[in-house]
Amino acid sequence: MTELHTTRVAEELGLKVWQTKAIEVLLKEDATIPFIARYRKEQTGSLDEVVIAAVRDRLAQMAELDKRREAILKSLEERSLLSQELQKEIAAAETLPSLEDIYLPYRPKRRTRAIIAREKGLQPLAVLILAQDSMTDPQQSAALYVNSEKGVNSVEEALTGARDIIAELINEDADVRKSLRHLFSQEGILSSAVIKGKEEPGAKYRDYFELTETVLKMPGHRVLAVFRGETEGYLKLSILPPEEKALSTLFKHYVKSQNPSSDQVILAMEDSYKRLLASSIETDIRHEIKERADAVAIRVFADNLKELLMAPPLGQKRVLAIDPGFRTGCKVACLDPQGQLVYNTTIYPTFSTKQTDEAKKTIVDLIQQYKIEAIAIGNGTAGRETESFVRGLNLPESIAVVLVNESGASIYSASEAAREEFPDQDITVRGSVSIGRRLMDPLAELVKIDPKSIGVGQYQHDVEQGKLKQSLDDTVMNCVNRVGVEVNTASKQLLTYVSGLGPTLGKNIIEYRNQNGPFKSRQELRKVARLGPKAFEQAAGFLRIYDAQNPLDSSAIHPENY
Repeated sequence: MTELHTTRVAEELGLKVWQTKAIEVLLKEDATIPFIARYRKEQTGSLDEVVIAAVRDRLAQMAELDKRREAILKSLEERSLLSQELQKEIAAAETLPSLEDIYLPYRPKRRTRAIIAREKGLQPLAVLILAQDSMTDPQQSAALYVNSEKGVNSVEEALTGARDIIAELINEDADVRKSLRHLFSQEGILSSAVIKGKEEPGAKYRDYFELTETVLKMPGHRVLAVFRGETEGYLKLSILPPEEKALSTLFKHYVKSQNPSSDQVILAMEDSYKRLLASSIETDIRHEIKERADAVAIRVFADNLKELLMAPPLGQKRVLAIDPGFRTGCKVACLDPQGQLVYNTTIYPTFSTKQTDEAKKTIVDLIQQYKIEAIAIGNGTAGRETESFVRGLNLPESIAVVLVNESGASIYSASEAAREEFPDQDITVRGSVSIGRRLMDPLAELVKIDPKSIGVGQYQHDVEQGKLKQSLDDTVMNCVNRVGVEVNTASKQLLTYVSGLGPTLGKNIIEYRNQNGPFKSRQELRKVARLGPKAFEQAAGFLRIYDAQNPLDSSAIHPENY
């Protein structure tokens, strides 16, 4: 299957087969995406991290499909249901829905109406009616199956049972399901309505109280919004194509002529659609459009996160950071060029005239005392007012005043990382320090926070969490490794995202540095506990030692190329 997978992925992504094969081999050798993109260009044809990640994700999807395929084959084999023809069909299935459609007739199921009808001996009658022979009279044929001992008390009961069997056969027809799934995805209409009595508590979903929209053209953010409204119990949703088109699709598959038997088949067909097929295919389409909406939302998340992480750093400057607030005042922190806290206090610039004057004096004194070169102000509550207050102080033009995105600062201030750095400080002080450091080096500071907490997109709790985490982690890792990391000043959190390291090796590097002093060369990294040859190969090119004896140790050149 591996050969087929790499070939198919190459076709889907417009790549050469040798490129997808090379990526697959490198990934199996535990190479990271940043390492492959930068240091194995000759093996991949200079593919970037976006394409490499797409190959990885598609191969993973196919591996999951294979896993399900194996489980189905095992189940069929154990129950002696696996024929050569069925095995070929299962092997040829290219998507999970098509694989499940093939397996549906053989899936262990609870007692259905069709099973009960078969138990009553009505299978031959169903086969006879389904043949739609013009010479067959369903009423006369059904009369032969009336048997009170078997629970068939009338001709109508016999016909009903036969139709139940036919309805289930139609429902389990893989070709029918494929045709209907296409119709639902192309012409399905999503209808959204407010649940009676929920108009007031669900007012935020007012735009969706009476919504009808083709799922093919429905934007992802609206899909996620109505699904959330349904989950919260305010909206009722349905996704259905025009019923006449759905029935017409079934008609083409099953109605062979016009006679009394065909009339029975049409009744069974309508029952199959309304009772079985419509809800089943709707579930599939819900999953499909949710996946599509998730992909768009996650891509926006990743793009916004990348923009935030890659914002130009101010660099090593003396910064005065302000975490704004009305009632509790503004928390002020003075940082040295290395981002260390040297002083903190609280001012109240939006209270009385007296307190405003005191706040002005405090800020001016701190700027002079600590030779402040820039002021960072959080953009949260009271951010604009605090910015206006600071700009009204007529400070020297050389002192930059910058409004900083403070999303996630409160998460950081209560985190284990913040407690390790500032065990004796209040969480509000930690928050203001984080705001100042974000101005100095956004990337180094933001990696300390769970990417989901940075607040760079909508519906973060509605999208598939595993895929969101994978995408955001990829984004952070790619940004960190694109910039490179100074190994002698990096935090444990920053080192965690370096190619080939992770939390344990990041911690071990910090411990080695604390015990032995600054690293003098990249080769010295080999002395770090548990940092073996593979980890060194993956990480070395992204770690910088700026005052090393070998000037190449401060570059992006990998030691294997020295």
